[in-house]
Amino acid sequence: MKDTKFRLGKLKKILLVLCLIFVVVTVAYGIESAIIYNRQPSTKYVQSTRPTLFFHGFGSSSLAERHMARAAVKSGVTNTVIEVNVDKSGNVTLDGKIEKGAINPIVLVNYEDNKNPNYRQDGRYALAVVKKLQDEYGFTEMNMVGHSMGNMSIMYYLLDNSGYRTLPKLVKQVDIAGHFDGILAYDFDENTALDKENGKPNIMTETYKELTRIRDVYPENQIDVLNIFGDRGDGGDGAVSIISSKSLRYLVEGKAKSYREELIKGKGGKHSKLHENEEVDKLLIDFIWGK
Repeated sequence: MKDTKFRLGKLKKILLVLCLIFVVVTVAYGIESAIIYNRQPSTKYVQSTRPTLFFHGFGSSSLAERHMARAAVKSGVTNTVIEVNVDKSGNVTLDGKIEKGAINPIVLVNYEDNKNPNYRQDGRYALAVVKKLQDEYGFTEMNMVGHSMGNMSIMYYLLDNSGYRTLPKLVKQVDIAGHFDGILAYDFDENTALDKENGKPNIMTETYKELTRIRDVYPENQIDVLNIFGDRGDGGDGAVSIISSKSLRYLVEGKAKSYREELIKGKGGKHSKLHENEEVDKLLIDFIWGK
């Protein structure tokens, strides 16, 4: 009996200590966040009211985008981050507000339908987000960042809507871990190779064949593109091969204002780590907001 009471007492003490640690960490995080988000954006970055939209990958959420957003805030890019939720019917709700004149605002997009393999539908979700933000804030330009399936949201948005001049102009596009020509152990063909002259893959998935139509509608000399992909040492990031990611070149290079590739090697090159990687953060920040 005494032994049981002793164990219960010890357990209560452990739980109390854990609760205190949680409270301290939460308060400290809140104080740090308040300090960071109350800073004025640094003038060493572009001073623009153009928003940057982040799109997450398959089975993920806007939580996966917060590391990159927080890195941008800590660097002095902005102090404005809002979240946007899209339900399965395409209805969009905003969490937070972009104040008039806010510098380099960031929009973290969350899809409730986050395991939808219909990329065209993902593009429609992206369109719903763009229209909602346009109606709310009236912006005429934007940047887009995608991780994994988030890249398909961007590409299908562009494929189906590039001809509409009433929509905001896309200025910077960042593709991280893009599976444009297939996913390892799913639809990527190991015999795929890229033409050295133009990056065209010799084997195309059905999705990639559909995406080739973007070569006809991609805005000409308008969008700067940064393509980031990982290599754990085996030719890919564990989910996507380098070849699949690099096949983006053939789709956009002839029309893009600029096209650039960056390879992330080692453990940080793992598919799920590419959106939580300081090297990627720096590339992203310098590319989108650097002067």
